[in-house]
Order: sequence, then C-alpha cells, then structure tokens
Amino acid sequence: MKLNKNYKILVTGGAGMIGSNLVKKLVNIGFEVFVADNLWRGKKEYLLDDKQNMVIPEKNFFQVDLKDYQNCLRVTNKIDIVVHLADVVAGINYVFSNESSVYRSNILINSNTLKACVTNKVKKYIYAGTACSYPKTKQSISNPPPFVEEDVYPAEPESAYGWSKLMGEYEAELAFNSGLIDIEILRLHNVYGTPAELDPSKSQVIPALCRKTIEDKNQELIVWGSGKQKRAFVHVDDVVEGFIKTISKTSKFNGVIQLGPDYSTSINEIAKRIVSLSGKKINIKFDKSKPEGDFDRMANNSRAKDYLNWSPFITLEEGLKKIYFWCETKLL
Repeated sequence: MKLNKNYKILVTGGAGMIGSNLVKKLVNIGFEVFVADNLWRGKKEYLLDDKQNMVIPEKNFFQVDLKDYQNCLRVTNKIDIVVHLADVVAGINYVFSNESSVYRSNILINSNTLKACVTNKVKKYIYAGTACSYPKTKQSISNPPPFVEEDVYPAEPESAYGWSKLMGEYEAELAFNSGLIDIEILRLHNVYGTPAELDPSKSQVIPALCRKTIEDKNQELIVWGSGKQKRAFVHVDDVVEGFIKTISKTSKFNGVIQLGPDYSTSINEIAKRIVSLSGKKINIKFDKSKPEGDFDRMANNSRAKDYLNWSPFITLEEGLKKIYFWCETKLL
C-alpha cells in the first residue's frame, strides 16, 4: 500500500503509553489521527502537548469500550489505517488473577475491531502482538536462544493473556489470507517508558520498581519472584519507530515481525540499577511467593532489520534514567 499523507489513522489504545507516543509522532508527521480508548489504563492527559493542549481535536477522541462491536464500527468509519494497540493488560499479578476476563475481553476487542475494519474497508490493519505468546516450555530455561517469529508454534503460552494475543494474530492472518484486508503484525517484547502506569494494581515491573524505590521508607525493595527471571526490555521510543516504519511499509504482509533486543536482562539487575539511580541505601529482597511469569526470553530481530530497517537504539541505561526521573516528578 502506497502511503498517503491524507490518510486518516486510528490508534486504538491511543491514550496509553505506546499509543500516546505514537499519536504524537503521527501528528507531527502530518497525519489526521483519531484515538479510541476506554481510559482504564490510558489517560487523556497523556495526549497533551507542552502547552497542555490536546494533540488531536476533541472530536477525534472516542472514549469507548471496544468489546462492543457497534463502537468498533463507529470508530473505524472512514478510517484508512488502524493501529490496534488496545487490550486488557497490567502487571503480572493482575494478569494471572483475572485470566478468564482478560482472555474474553481481548478476544472480543481484537475480533470486533478487525471485523469492523473489514466491514468499513479500512486499507491496513496493524496489530500489536506480544512476546507473552511464545510457548512456556521455550521460556522456562535460562539463556534460551533468541526467539525467531516461528517459535511461537506449537502454541503453548503460559498465560491467558498470551493466548488471547496470539489468537488476535491468528485471526488477522486469516483475514489477510482470505483477501479481506491488508495487515501487519508486530510482536512486542517488554515495552517500557513514559508515560507509565503507577497504580500498584495495574503497573508493570519497571514502573512498579521505580515507585517502590521512590516511596521507600524502610530501606527495603521487595521484588516479586526470584529476581532471576529475565526479559528483553525495549524502550517505547524504539517501538514507536517500529510502528512508523510499519505504517510506511509498502510491501504486502510477509509475516510477523517482532520488536525487541537480542539480549535479556534479569529483574534483579533492573532493581539494582533503579536503586543506584535513586542514590539511596536500599536492600533488595525477593518474595518468591509471588508470580514471576516466564523465566527468560529475547528476540532475534533479524526480520525487523530486514523488512523495517529497525533495531533498538535506546540503551537500557538511558531508558531507565528517563523513566526513573519521570516517576520522581509524578510521585514526589
């Protein structure tokens, strides 16, 4: 599909961390951008510019529940490109404590949004998948080889969240193979950055550790699990660049592309770096009664390099500094 600056782009989940950064970048490029978000984790304030004005007109913002198909039809009407980021996800405790509702919600959100895109003749549907969809057996060992995209099958995700996101990939590919719509699928590893969710019931590991460190009164940082579990952390700015390159991609869909680094970092190492940034004397302790999720994963990002000319640019050191000092401004 040849890109046209007059195209209207809808970002579902556009008031979240990834979405709000992507929306701002698209607006700066010159696209007319629309946002659909139920504001469960996203916030309209994330869409403000430096002068505290909305980066999109109020009429372009839809506060809707995408589990409702009629809402999906409404927000995709006369849209050319949909970037589908919306899903139900939070920290590991929430995901594993609400597996049935997380799975059903995401299945409905994904299926309804895709069906509405087909019905409204959207030109391209870009779906955000997750590395949580890789099989648990391949993520249960230390230092596995970097995953290639095909490693997702035979399917055996550890969580209902991983299953729901994988089914979203599968349905998108079915629609493409049936000639219904052009698609792209980006499978994201652990994205972090600002603006971050700091609510203890919804936050993910890096902002949660930043909050605990900043608010510490007992010189103690409790880390869930053993701390030995690893993730391939990728900064939101790099992920947004991946989406921009995907939106601009003119070739047809040629398979899932994962975005993430080819190395993993332990949660223990992340905790140590955050404590170091704080300048505090804090003891790190591990609560092994809490879930820690998959043990290790990282990305073979050769497809991203080949098809998108993409590789992560922001170092973990730089990214952690950004999010830690942002959290300080919000919490102190």
